Amino acid sequence: MKILFIGDVVGKRSCEALQKRLYAIKQSCGADIVIVNGENSAEGNGITPHSAGMIFEAGADVITTGNHCFRQKGIEEELERNPRIIRPANYDEDVYGKGVYELDCGRYSIAVINLLGTTYLQPLENPFKCADRLLEKIDSRIVIVDFHAEATSEKRAMGYYLSGRTTAVLGTHTHVTTADEQIINGTGYITDVGMTGPKESILGVEKDIIIERFLTYYPKRHIFAGGDIEINGVCLDIDEKSGKCLNIERVREAVSL
Repeated sequence: MKILFIGDVVGKRSCEALQKRLYAIKQSCGADIVIVNGENSAEGNGITPHSAGMIFEAGADVITTGNHCFRQKGIEEELERNPRIIRPANYDEDVYGKGVYELDCGRYSIAVINLLGTTYLQPLENPFKCADRLLEKIDSRIVIVDFHAEATSEKRAMGYYLSGRTTAVLGTHTHVTTADEQIINGTGYITDVGMTGPKESILGVEKDIIIERFLTYYPKRHIFAGGDIEINGVCLDIDEKSGKCLNIERVREAVSL
């Protein structure tokens, strides 16, 4: 079976691009399941019930998030209402929502785990120890980990740490696709799957805003860029009996709106 994982969706226009092209990409890859990181799908950043709804309407089966998960009003109740939207599992247990979702696909199930790195980010529970704790409770052979982290070293460490124990460890958050997709002891790995956002931008934001910040160090409000949207992700080919990843391939497509 195949799983399509789509990287960080940036803003409303990127949600619209998914609605326009996700089905065709899924068909082209032959994917059975689609997982989308909706971390920045709301205007500004974060995720709202509306932006999550747009992603589900586009064809997502599960939505993962990250450090901006709770930036927008109303998402707490949506996390409680809809278990297919997950937040990082290493937040405290009394925080809204869950960090794992097990998708029942009939003859097999798929566990999706969301973890947040702690290097340069919030001082949450150690994500490595959190992963150990979660894997003790999960029955699914197929386990997909979205590791939302800043440091490439932390991401690669997680890939090796969970190699042979999960189906895939997929890095998100830094918005730039890396070229290190590989299979590590049956675990598909990539440091960052990239973003789904404006191609002519700096991590989704208008170029001039970010350039001016580097020139002056003066803070400015981020505005998402216009132009074509680039959808980035990976397609995983998985042995559903063993849960091992057989192949991982990058997916990239430009969408004009």
